[in-house]
Amino acid sequence: MGGLVLSRAGPLLYLPPLSKAFIGEQMSDTQLHFKDTILDRLSYEANVAQFVSFSPDFSLRYSRIQGYEPNSSFGSAEEAIGALFGRSGEGRVNVRSFLPDDPKSKTFRYDIRTVGEAVETARGFVSEGLFVIVNETIDVNDGGVSGVAFGDIIELAPGDTPRCVEKPGTASFSRDVGLRLLEKVYGFRPALDYDARTRVEFSLHPLRRGFLKDHTIIWELERMGESHAQADTRWPNRFSRLLGDKAFGLLLADTLGLPVPRTTVIARWLAPFNFGRETHTGEVWIRTCPFEQDPGHFTTQRGWCDPFKLLEREDPEGKYLASVLAQQGVDAAHSGSLVVEADGTVRIEGTSGYGDKFMVGVAAIEQLPEDVLASVRVRYEEARTRLGPVRMEWVHDRSGFTWVVQLHRGATTTQGWIIHKGEASLYHRFDVTLGIDELRALIARVRGKGEGIILLGHVGVTSHLGDLLRKAEIPSRIEYPESSTLTRGCSPLGPES
Repeated sequence: MGGLVLSRAGPLLYLPPLSKAFIGEQMSDTQLHFKDTILDRLSYEANVAQFVSFSPDFSLRYSRIQGYEPNSSFGSAEEAIGALFGRSGEGRVNVRSFLPDDPKSKTFRYDIRTVGEAVETARGFVSEGLFVIVNETIDVNDGGVSGVAFGDIIELAPGDTPRCVEKPGTASFSRDVGLRLLEKVYGFRPALDYDARTRVEFSLHPLRRGFLKDHTIIWELERMGESHAQADTRWPNRFSRLLGDKAFGLLLADTLGLPVPRTTVIARWLAPFNFGRETHTGEVWIRTCPFEQDPGHFTTQRGWCDPFKLLEREDPEGKYLASVLAQQGVDAAHSGSLVVEADGTVRIEGTSGYGDKFMVGVAAIEQLPEDVLASVRVRYEEARTRLGPVRMEWVHDRSGFTWVVQLHRGATTTQGWIIHKGEASLYHRFDVTLGIDELRALIARVRGKGEGIILLGHVGVTSHLGDLLRKAEIPSRIEYPESSTLTRGCSPLGPES
């Protein structure tokens, strides 16, 4: 397997291809410091971005360019970089530099658009005694994600490099959940089958890129040892904003095994993708999907409508909506929502039939049958064991099966009929029959003034009206008419276990 390969830098020892296990177990610190040597060896087992590298005397060290043999010789640096430009999918390159006795990268130039500029940039770096890697630019805004996999955690974000993990808003998943979730979104399983003790910097792309023309690019591997850290999946995050808050919550629920109706996500920046289970009704609901939760603001309707016209009508500039969901309908016997109160009580509320009118305060809250409450509580426990306290919208069908139709993480400030605790200088009494848009306008007038709102009518604290008041942190509560038979919360089931 050994031998010599000639380059303009002189003879280099040819190292046989490494298995992924060997990379994770055996690479020495000295080898790890030569970033281009790592790329050379890694390219025999993984897809790397196309590149050429140079020593401080500007002689060629390594190359990986589609259509050329590994480490092909070129007549000059200009010829090598020109060949790289010719095979780059974006027609652009990056130039980075390093020192073999320092594992951290030095000066970096991104998105260079001409061969001449790339050559001059590389020449400047080598004149400072630096080693140089010139690699193809791969658009980080192509709808893919970049991140790091290490131990049992995979962290990622769209529109960025793997260094996104150093920034706020990065999505975090357990490795198994993250890989299965990404496969649902992109239609391929990320090629990240490495030893858990190896830190892997990667990027995923809808269009195939790199030397091997694959969807997964590996940028760096580093032996780190054992990691016992655990993922903390919270949203909104940068990835949930790419999909839309509602789409992300349901996608995560489906990945965790919760029953979600079959859903097609029609996103602005991604190809359509599907997840969920068949409901066998032959019906469809259309649900708009904001970047972040915006209760009751945009369209939800039973029956098909043109999703592109809907986006154009409700968000023509793309400021609020990430996607539209086409979701199979459920043969609803009861529908509603669930929150965890401040003391840990799980509150389930709902109404007969479909829940869209209940959520916006049009349909009255009803006393729910015990079998419905028990079935919804089972769904909650399934979610809680994986995510902790959650909020959810649910539909209980006529066969006795409960579906999850929206999911968010976290408990609330609600307690009994108090929606959000706090002292107020005065309270505005709001008749819920005026509608959710009027409540939204009242909240805008009240916010920041130390005033509160009392909702009057048969509405649930778990409804979108309650969501709006909690999100705005307005001191608020519900008062029912004296004739109401609802003398206590519709279905508080006691603290979560």
